[in-house]
Amino acid sequence: MALEKTRKWRWGTKRWIVLGLIILSVIGQKLIAPVQPHIQVAAEALTKPLFSLPVLGDFYITNSMVAMLLMDIVIIVIALLVKRGVAKDTTLVPRGIAGAFEMAVDSLYNMAESTAGKYAKKIFPWFASILIIVLFANLIKMLPGFETIGLLEESSHGYATQSLGGNWYTVLNQQVEEGGYIVKPFARALSTDLNFTAALALIVVLMTQVIGVQAQGFHYFGKFFNTRTMFKKPILGFMDFLVGLLEIISELSKILSFAFRLFGNMFAGMVLLALIGVMIPVFLPSMIMFFELFIGAIQAFVFGMLTLVFMAQATQGHGGEEEHA
Repeated sequence: MALEKTRKWRWGTKRWIVLGLIILSVIGQKLIAPVQPHIQVAAEALTKPLFSLPVLGDFYITNSMVAMLLMDIVIIVIALLVKRGVAKDTTLVPRGIAGAFEMAVDSLYNMAESTAGKYAKKIFPWFASILIIVLFANLIKMLPGFETIGLLEESSHGYATQSLGGNWYTVLNQQVEEGGYIVKPFARALSTDLNFTAALALIVVLMTQVIGVQAQGFHYFGKFFNTRTMFKKPILGFMDFLVGLLEIISELSKILSFAFRLFGNMFAGMVLLALIGVMIPVFLPSMIMFFELFIGAIQAFVFGMLTLVFMAQATQGHGGEEEHA
């Protein structure tokens, strides 16, 4: 009986803590009203042009590049910790972070082997690298300060500011017609930059063709330019040739689908999180952040699995060629 009463008392304490946090968030929202965020599709430049290229134009350091550097640092640090854990562990079963990553890599390799068969060793590095990069790119934006701390930029629809001391200012929820400012964040979620997602898409599609050629030789291009039956069976041969042209369009469309799927989902999540934080800034944004965390992990898994499936399909012979043979 005593144990049962103790459990009820602890659960009641937790409920009071949650209620207290909700009340504090309501009071904080009344005292410091949140500012409507400035949402921009393109990544913002943080520096003046560093150099200019003939075709690409001026080169800037953008806030998405800062996020990319942070992501690289996090991945390198984790890799060094895993290496250190493996080196220090004298047993055959690694523990801690090394054991966790060994289990994750083993699961990914088994997945690649079950899908790609004997070509798993060629496909796995690309599949695992893409999945890990996208996962960290999606999750690192949960760090405090992302998209909230940055440079002040004068704008026609900006807000009033208040000095915090030195060169530090805070933006007030008071919109002004002249002399207002908006925040240009130092770091922005990397997956919300279309340049990043398009670059990943180009790499995946290009390496899919490379792996296809390595597996099938130059016969791989037969599915794009199928002229084997053009003169033997003119009508069916012409249809096979048209199907090959559709295959080219299908391969090119993968670039668009890859790039815009990841960009659209992550950018929509960023906008949703920002707007919910302004409209309903009481307890709900934390739930949206957990949901965004889940979406980021799912998108990384989807991007990686599509990479694995497309590369595995490229190693297989074309059905039409096998039938003619």
